[in-house]
Amino acid sequence: MGRTPAIMLQGTGSHAGKSVLAAGLCRLLFRHGLRALPFKSQNMSNNAHVTAAGEEMGWAQAMQAEAAGVASRVEMNPVLLKPEAEDRSQVIRLGRVLTTVRAREYRTLAPALWPAIAESYARLAAEADVMVLEGAGSPAEPNLARHDLANMRVARLAGASVIIVGDIDRGGVFASLAGTILLLSERDRRLVSGFIINKFRGDASLLTPALEDLRRRTRRRVLGVVRYLPDLALPEEDSVALETPTSHRRPAARARIAVVRLPHIANFTDLAPLESEGDVELRYLDEPSRVDAGDLLVLPGSKDTIADLRFLKARGFAAAIRAHAAAGGAVLGVCGGYQMLGAMVEDPDGIEGGGSESGLALLRVRTRLRRAKVTRRVRARWLPHGPDFDGYEIRAGETVLEPGARPLVEAARGVAGCAGDTGRVWGLSVHGLFDSPASRRHVLRWSRGGDVGGRGIGARELRDAAYDRLADALEASVGMDVLRALLRR
Repeated sequence: MGRTPAIMLQGTGSHAGKSVLAAGLCRLLFRHGLRALPFKSQNMSNNAHVTAAGEEMGWAQAMQAEAAGVASRVEMNPVLLKPEAEDRSQVIRLGRVLTTVRAREYRTLAPALWPAIAESYARLAAEADVMVLEGAGSPAEPNLARHDLANMRVARLAGASVIIVGDIDRGGVFASLAGTILLLSERDRRLVSGFIINKFRGDASLLTPALEDLRRRTRRRVLGVVRYLPDLALPEEDSVALETPTSHRRPAARARIAVVRLPHIANFTDLAPLESEGDVELRYLDEPSRVDAGDLLVLPGSKDTIADLRFLKARGFAAAIRAHAAAGGAVLGVCGGYQMLGAMVEDPDGIEGGGSESGLALLRVRTRLRRAKVTRRVRARWLPHGPDFDGYEIRAGETVLEPGARPLVEAARGVAGCAGDTGRVWGLSVHGLFDSPASRRHVLRWSRGGDVGGRGIGARELRDAAYDRLADALEASVGMDVLRALLRR
């Protein structure tokens, strides 16, 4: 029996659009009656998903599985790296914490990680008509090639047709595509079938001379020019996307949401459904001076809670948050943000670097980080009479309510959130609170003191619409005939 046909999207660098194009490709193949399964051997992201089995994997592959019409499985992303500091990451293997290592030490783990990658791929490929693979970063990094677990080594394992994706919106796309080919070894160069130019605005016919020049120089052709698709409302894979944040300014907005951009921000996928609300303005804050009295101020999740708590104090955010709450402004903390709003965060075992730090003291809770990591899907309910919603927990800490605290959220195993004394500060450990229209409106009504309207569309419906837009764009620019030819290679 031959290999399962496979297409692999690699990029000229991070944030070229590989993840969303892979989701679009999964949806396009699904629409043509093919069982496509996604696979990314190694992902680096603090935006994580929890499977039905309580296993942790990268959000991007869960999104791609959803686009393909299949349930997410940890084999789709067997290795997940979750950065905790500039040179340290937690390593998740097959959904569970393996260890925490510094960047220089990671390459020594390759012998322990590659078998999980190869076995996961084999299990998926045996069930698929087509495999859709995604690389990581760029394959043309000479300093990383010897220890590659994510790009060309995986392409060789799968016998995949490789497409290099470049982002024309960032500039320099032709140099990036040609340079990528130039830096690849001859063996790896032979795996590259062509290019996709992503995020193009304007008349694609104007690119014709440049496309021909690129073909002449690289002996590879551009398989498609995918137009820029605004307002997809798909969660980003990692915080690179926040370095040049898109504008969601809406002058007529009835609800303004400001999110503190923490250095170790995690699972900001929670906020993606808000981007589709026509009466909601969403923005990320780098400076405390940008806090507005009318904002709902959000402290999101964090992969290093104590370090980010110290950041809040050093940059003046802590004082701005307290002042906002004292003036009657709404403050919401999710997971790590919830922990920061409490009295104390302690890390005696060095789970995230060690030490302890006093919190913002806006909620009557205390947190102690523990070695046993909680990863589970939950059915939660806003107290006392709010709506139910489906969500998930990914946390290392145990947050306990102090005497006099007001429970806010109830989950299967007890209280999972707390309200402050004035009722204008909320915190909870459950992610996914904005996915449900009822839960989303519940939070927005609380923050504004009344109804704010809204479309009332579920996050899954919004993502499905985005997958269909991506599939349409790929069918128009690349086409099924080209894809079928690649799959026959």
